Amino acid sequence: MNFPFYIARRYLFSKKSTHAINVISAISMVGVAVATMALVVTLSVFNGFHDLVASLFTSFDPQLKVTPVTGKTAPADDVILTKIKALPQIEVATETVEDMALAVYRGRQAMVTLKGVQENFDSLTHIREILVGEGIFELRAADLCYGIPGIRLADMLGTGIRYDEPLKIYAPRREGQLNMADPSDGFVEDELYSPGVLFNVMQAKYDRNYILTDISFARNLFDQQGMVSALELRLKEGSDFEATKEEIKRIAGTKYHVRDRFEQQEDTFKIMKIEKLIAYIFLTFILMVACFNIIGSLSMLIVDKKKDVTTLRNLGANEKQITRIFLFEGRMISAIGAVAGIMVGLLLCWLQQTFGLVRLGKSSGSFIVDSYPVSVHPEDIVLIFVTVLIVGFVSVWYPVRYFSKRLL
Repeated sequence: MNFPFYIARRYLFSKKSTHAINVISAISMVGVAVATMALVVTLSVFNGFHDLVASLFTSFDPQLKVTPVTGKTAPADDVILTKIKALPQIEVATETVEDMALAVYRGRQAMVTLKGVQENFDSLTHIREILVGEGIFELRAADLCYGIPGIRLADMLGTGIRYDEPLKIYAPRREGQLNMADPSDGFVEDELYSPGVLFNVMQAKYDRNYILTDISFARNLFDQQGMVSALELRLKEGSDFEATKEEIKRIAGTKYHVRDRFEQQEDTFKIMKIEKLIAYIFLTFILMVACFNIIGSLSMLIVDKKKDVTTLRNLGANEKQITRIFLFEGRMISAIGAVAGIMVGLLLCWLQQTFGLVRLGKSSGSFIVDSYPVSVHPEDIVLIFVTVLIVGFVSVWYPVRYFSKRLL
């Protein structure tokens, strides 16, 4: 057995001549455990919100989205897009045309993002799961084009779930000169009718700004005949997602961007990652403060064990071995605190996942979820354990060497 480790283990669990040393050692372990538990719980809550937001976007965003690098649109019959659609891994491919427009209903108006999609859009996404109303997902019937607004946009315009009057849509003309005598001539005007449903993604970006309609309506309104803003894709079940994505990127070359769901919402998830990183850094500083208790405990232990150190020297122990005894003592306190903190943190996360102990609000249904979401990621647990060990090991190295030289 490692001689310094054996002695350090005896010192850690044996009764000291001064009872305060045992108390301070216990407080040191508890301090490290509490800081570790806080890291586990906090990072898991951030993961929970990340997964919750990702699940909301999944209802509206495609698995993969191909968009032109330059300009808003590209030819729908582009050879590159045709090759991508022909890949055996692709189950659903939908062309879309998307741009800004003005929506007017009974005197109320709002700038909206009009997204024209093909009839198979419901096969591409989970749009049917987030519809509100008694109608069905329908984009056109004969010569009538339907418009499905987000639930918050419908509230802003006062349309209700089923609007009785046509929703007027205006977009600037792409060609020709503006007639100052008749400014309205500079806009293309068209009408959308209600299919009796709204969509509710539970994200303001979509619910407050978007209207879904048929792609032919969008092409006519924006004068984009034969063009697409994006090619949205869903892969066949069992396909290797990353390999397929890389193959599509290779085909797209430098002419098109290929983005997955997280990359389509890059700003949102980047902010969440930064918040999680800042929380991790702050809690690590708290962990460092907790480790100062270990330094106090070790300094008192060194003074208490002066006679034992003399005996160890007489038995043949050198200075390096004696120093390592107290280094092992500090590291064991850190390790035990880390394990205890992780176990308690995981227990709290399980309780929150199972019973929702900490609520988001007093009234049920006020938020998307009633209690704080929690998701434990194994890589975070490994990171936390390594962080605690490194902080604990580093914090005791210099003080132990210093006190060993001065007091022993």
